[in-house]
Amino acid sequence: MNLYERAFRHALFPAYEAARGRHTLQHLREYEANQWLPAEQIAELQWRKLTALVAYCWEQVPYYRQRWQAIGFEPGDLRSMEDYARLPVLTKADIRTHFDQLKSRSLQHRLLYKVTGGSTGEPLRFGYTRESLDRRTAVMWRGYGWAGARIGQRALFLWGGPIGERTRIAQLKERLYHAAFQRRILDSFRMREDNMAAYADAIANWRPEVIVAYVDPIVRLSEWLLAQGRTIPGVAAVLGAAEALHDFQRPVIEAAFPGARTCNTYGCREFMLIACEAEDRDGLLVSADHLVVELVNASRTDDGNETGELAITDLHNLGMPFLRYVNGDIASRKNPWHATGRRGLPRLSRIDGRRLDAIRTTDGRVLPGEFFPAMLMNVAGVRRFQVVQDSLERFTLKLVPGPDFDAEQEAYLRREISKVLGDDASLDLQLVDDIPLTASGKFRVTVSRLP
Repeated sequence: MNLYERAFRHALFPAYEAARGRHTLQHLREYEANQWLPAEQIAELQWRKLTALVAYCWEQVPYYRQRWQAIGFEPGDLRSMEDYARLPVLTKADIRTHFDQLKSRSLQHRLLYKVTGGSTGEPLRFGYTRESLDRRTAVMWRGYGWAGARIGQRALFLWGGPIGERTRIAQLKERLYHAAFQRRILDSFRMREDNMAAYADAIANWRPEVIVAYVDPIVRLSEWLLAQGRTIPGVAAVLGAAEALHDFQRPVIEAAFPGARTCNTYGCREFMLIACEAEDRDGLLVSADHLVVELVNASRTDDGNETGELAITDLHNLGMPFLRYVNGDIASRKNPWHATGRRGLPRLSRIDGRRLDAIRTTDGRVLPGEFFPAMLMNVAGVRRFQVVQDSLERFTLKLVPGPDFDAEQEAYLRREISKVLGDDASLDLQLVDDIPLTASGKFRVTVSRLP
């Protein structure tokens, strides 16, 4: 731990937290202690939080009381996790339809709001409390710590850049914030074959200890580095995010960044970090002291694992609780699901969902599947969408509009997309009633028909 990192964690960041009335470090100490508890004690801790949450929702959240009464359930009927697994799941459609009924009566006027990027093609607005945000941030830092990334370390994010115009004040605040955290952000959406050298030089000059990156861009940059006979030493950890990091991709990254350990992370905007690999890279540790993570409609695979759709419960967002929320992602776990290693947290074997097709442009760039969700997340009236690339020049944007979608939103989309795809690209924007699933029952937000 260098001098700045020590000063940031023990002096600068606590002062910033105190000035903002936040308790991230207090929660981080709690979660860092929890991880070493035996699996049975973590399960007991989770159960106490869950039963308290269910009782709270019965009293405070109209949606759950009405839904549970309809099936004859009361909080006193909850005696085991098997009982909990029989409760209805929560879907994006439920949230949109019953948005106000999902808010806590006593906290609804103190909520903060975010919009998901809609990696499943369905942007979603949701509410959360300040405490739950502090706790999510603490869980994120604990998970990143497993992978070798600590608060205050010199870090580089190969990440999606902001879409649209920002004020100078917003840009200045962002620069100061990242400077304090010793972060530099490189916009992966602008990466293409002929500017790889600029990205490589920027990383080498910044000398990060940690890189957090969308998987596809960091793999392509690593391949370019190796093809040029270059490497960037000094990076201790590379954390893959937003899509699965596959075993065949790890050696490529680790060869381009010698000395680095690659790790998989898994999260979503609704909960932030959900699971993360640790030093042994034996699956992804689940934050079971903060969340309930289930596999619904699970089936046994040939290797003895179980695979199913994730259902997630945030145990601390009392303002707009999500209980058994299905986000459309698929995961696998070992059977039986139990802790291994020194930490008492359970593990997912792998994340199988969220594999999005990349989009190529005529000037040689490859846009990861996250680009269009990032662009459309704040466009009013976009209920569901899919981008199809038929050729380098021909694109179709299928969009299921809501009542707020109008000519202004359409003009914005055409303008921003043309900036990225180029003037020689043809965009066919189709307003449709629905977008069909694939034959396997999955939804693809981007579809590339290129070779």
